[in-house]
Amino acid sequence: MSHFAHVNHIDLHYLDHAGGEPTVVLMPGLTANAHSFDGLITAGLSPAVRVLALDLRGRGLSEQPESGYTMADHAADVIGLLDHLGLEQAVIGGHSFGGLLTIYMAVHYPERMSKGIIIDAGLLHPDVFELIGPSVARLGQTWPSFDTYVAGIKAQPAFTDAWNDDILSYLEADIASTGSGDEITTRTRPETIAKAGAGVQAEPWAELIPQAAKPMLLINAPGAYGPPGAPAVQPEDQGRATADLLPDCRYVKVPGNHMTMVYGNGAQAAVQAILEFVKEE
Repeated sequence: MSHFAHVNHIDLHYLDHAGGEPTVVLMPGLTANAHSFDGLITAGLSPAVRVLALDLRGRGLSEQPESGYTMADHAADVIGLLDHLGLEQAVIGGHSFGGLLTIYMAVHYPERMSKGIIIDAGLLHPDVFELIGPSVARLGQTWPSFDTYVAGIKAQPAFTDAWNDDILSYLEADIASTGSGDEITTRTRPETIAKAGAGVQAEPWAELIPQAAKPMLLINAPGAYGPPGAPAVQPEDQGRATADLLPDCRYVKVPGNHMTMVYGNGAQAAVQAILEFVKEE
């Protein structure tokens, strides 16, 4: 299930979850990895369809070059993987950053995408980078053990009353030993994510969104991303507004928040929506 492909001058890691047609390529969030979609797999996305879950460059087990973190670079990696696997076309989607990359690819590589899936990409939220700050802030830190790391994640308000054991595989794929006893740190470096974030901000999204003419499914979880009363990464009104800007887009709301939506009840609702969308003629 775990594979590497040498594409676009780097070694790209991906998980190949066997299943039926069509093939669905899923790209994770800004700091996330391929295992962030394990909750969708548990909810039945595979084996209903074949799922290729990627570690984008600089994340997970993929190679971490010093440069090459524009949206164009990430898109070229995905196209390279499709070429490597002999796939002329696939359903392409992603969560958060991966959702933005889906829009980018619909504009620049429409011939390689049959349909697109955008999972909670907070494109219209003015404070989105501030909201995901805790996820970015963990990068490069050290913890005395993996258990300590997990305890800190579980204590974050975003996970209150919504913890799911599928999150553990995502967290395990995010860390590496420092070589000092049980001490761990993150695989992903903060400077890598700063470059990828700059790549997002460099794109003219207001111009790109109306050009993304492939059939799209936008899945939105407008729950509070933090303690009660905290804003959502993509509030419902902004999710619906993004869907309205896309030429051919279906909007679906699921339970949870930006992180918990791909686990448990949120994952079950998302998988139902995805399968209905991708199986339609």
